[in-house]
Amino acid sequence: MDIGVLKEEYIKKLKDELGIEKKVVFGEGAKNAKIMLIGEAPGRFEEEMGRPFVGQAGKNLDEFLNILGLNRDDLYITNVVKFRPTKKDAKTQRLSNRAPNKKEIELSKEFLFKEIDFIKPKIIVTLGNVPLKALLSDKASIGEYHGKLVNLDDKKIFPLYHPASIIYNRSLYDVYLEDLKKLRKVLEGEEYI
Repeated sequence: MDIGVLKEEYIKKLKDELGIEKKVVFGEGAKNAKIMLIGEAPGRFEEEMGRPFVGQAGKNLDEFLNILGLNRDDLYITNVVKFRPTKKDAKTQRLSNRAPNKKEIELSKEFLFKEIDFIKPKIIVTLGNVPLKALLSDKASIGEYHGKLVNLDDKKIFPLYHPASIIYNRSLYDVYLEDLKKLRKVLEGEEYI
């Protein structure tokens, strides 16, 4: 199975099971990537451009990659939920991002695992709580797991705070940088870079 077929199956399942017809933003990058990054869900800019991690979160991701000495082309980047979850502001009637709900995450997890099986990364870097919980359990917390290598079956997972979290909480910046340094050591030690 290739990613294009998986995307079509996802679009059909979204419509059939959740009644959702939205633009889907599937992962992108090297099909044989050693490193896979997994975020929560696309935002407005990702939806508009049809690519994961663009806009402000993408700028933070670029900084993150620069610290690690990596290039976007070296990775496979995706999200748990492959469409933009939105809510409408009652006053302005504008759409804004919202966290994906449990039904959206549960439906999407099947496709995330298929995507992981297709890419076969050596290490998975989760960005934030949603992908961490999708892979480990609902009880997992980014506050507990960030910056630590976790073994799950035959997969190595390295949880990080989401790059956007440092936009909203500048006090996480130093923690984030320390976690990136730890990740770099893991990547160098395992010869992923």
